[in-house]
Amino acid sequence: MNMKSLIANPAELRPDTPWEETKWAWTSEEELVDHHTKARLCAAALLPFRDRQPDWDSFAASLRWMQASADHYGVELVPVLNADTGYIFDLDNDLYAEVLRRFRAEFPGMKFVAGITARGAENDSSFQAVRYRPLLDIVQEHENCEVMIMTSRWLNSLDPERRRDGYYEIAEWLVRPGIVHALEPSFVPWATPFEPWLLWQLASHPKFTGGKISTLDAPHFLYWAAMCRDLGLDFAPHSGDDFGIACAIKLGRPLLIGAASSAAPLICAAKDMWLADDAPAKRFVTGAGPGKFDTRVYKLFEAFQSLEDQVFRLDANGSASSYRHSTAHLLHTLGVIAAPEPHPDCRDLRGSEEPARMNEALIRVRRMADRLGIAGF
Repeated sequence: MNMKSLIANPAELRPDTPWEETKWAWTSEEELVDHHTKARLCAAALLPFRDRQPDWDSFAASLRWMQASADHYGVELVPVLNADTGYIFDLDNDLYAEVLRRFRAEFPGMKFVAGITARGAENDSSFQAVRYRPLLDIVQEHENCEVMIMTSRWLNSLDPERRRDGYYEIAEWLVRPGIVHALEPSFVPWATPFEPWLLWQLASHPKFTGGKISTLDAPHFLYWAAMCRDLGLDFAPHSGDDFGIACAIKLGRPLLIGAASSAAPLICAAKDMWLADDAPAKRFVTGAGPGKFDTRVYKLFEAFQSLEDQVFRLDANGSASSYRHSTAHLLHTLGVIAAPEPHPDCRDLRGSEEPARMNEALIRVRRMADRLGIAGF
């Protein structure tokens, strides 16, 4: 039987090459494991509401709650503002800008990532890069930040070459580092992940320092991590998989997830526990010697994933969009925010049983947090 050789040289990629024809689709998680890199945690911040208005005190409190754990475990925390967890699609431009102003006033030295999307494209019949410009301009009024170019229907509708050109056109306006963004159709029906050629083209652009890939059904994050490692790309794949949080920690790669809004203390602890004792960033050594790590982290992985599987559980339509309402209930249960309200225009809501459901979901992680001395739960 003759077997087709797998592509390992990006020069051999075509715009329509599927991942299955590349070596990177066949690289195992075990081959990519890294016990020495403590990558940053980009926590998609919830915008809390109370009495139908933004609750700015709770917004700041939730960020301080995450930052306390990050500081304790030596993790770089970068809040992600005005992304899906921050109700970007329900914010007008004034409130979008106010979120950034409030954040910078409260946390003057902290880096942040801000999501941007196409504004006013509802009646368009084709992609127009200029639709991204209003939010991009608002973000770039600030320093020490990065811009996440969130996918949109018309950008995603383009074939790989024109899609690359669309991202490149947006990049012409970037004066801050850019993060590209891809989704699987399990999130929205029109979404498609990047082909390997498109990832290579975007990762080679000097203004794009990284990308987020959100997947539920295919291991695209592994594909990205394998390609970037093998080719030595100066481009950081960020996992956006709230159903597979441990994978990025095991690979020493960044996370960019809404789950960090409700599980930051657990994730920060796991990042340090996974590191070997001889890793320079290790905060709490086991004392077992070089190369050794705290194997209790495997149970911690299971515990916080069981929690987030409830927060992000799919509804009857196969959508996890109501996770924001669950996150609000969870943070309210923990005493971090004052009320479990969603954005008043948000239609993705949980039912009246949600407080009890989140209390039940916390039972296991509270046991683990108590045994491991993890504060915040």
